[in-house]
Amino acid sequence: MEKILLIEDDDAVLEELTILLRANGYQTVSAPPCDLALLDISLPGESGYEICRQLRRTSDVPVIFLTARESAEDELLGFSVGADDYIRKPFHSSVLLARIARLLKRKSSPVLSARGLILNLADMTVCHGDACQELTRNETRILACLMRKNLCTREEIIEDLWNSSLYIDENTLYVNVNRLREKLKKLGAEGCIRTVRGVGYRL
Repeated sequence: MEKILLIEDDDAVLEELTILLRANGYQTVSAPPCDLALLDISLPGESGYEICRQLRRTSDVPVIFLTARESAEDELLGFSVGADDYIRKPFHSSVLLARIARLLKRKSSPVLSARGLILNLADMTVCHGDACQELTRNETRILACLMRKNLCTREEIIEDLWNSSLYIDENTLYVNVNRLREKLKKLGAEGCIRTVRGVGYRL
């Protein structure tokens, strides 16, 4: 049973979340270790931001902020301290459960394969045939995005990188894609990433 760290200072919301999560097969805990953290931001004492920072020093578990804070600045700060998702209250139960399931699936599936490529998310390597190449974090996330969806817009890739606390703009994305292409070319997978003009990239 997967453990979800649940930190919420509103007793009614805490009870609602506890019932929802347990009814869907999760175990709720109030301290690490855990498989995913669901954090409020406005808390007595330490803020959710600080709790997330502390988690990130020792763990890569998915973190979701569930908060009433609505400003773009709060959301950006959430991602900057290492959050994987940011959900505003009031939340829809089915949407929250879907996002939790997506993050847990991503964490438990560290290997992706497509078009003859095998990408290991844990050690950031890509293999084609008997040859392998090490990738940077940016290159790993870009290739993972393409392997999961085949066709990705530039905006989708940039958003995925931001959700993984990797902050790049469109120019930096272009540079990273070209470096990734060069590494794939060395593996004998030249032409694996194609530019879709005006849209983004296709695997």
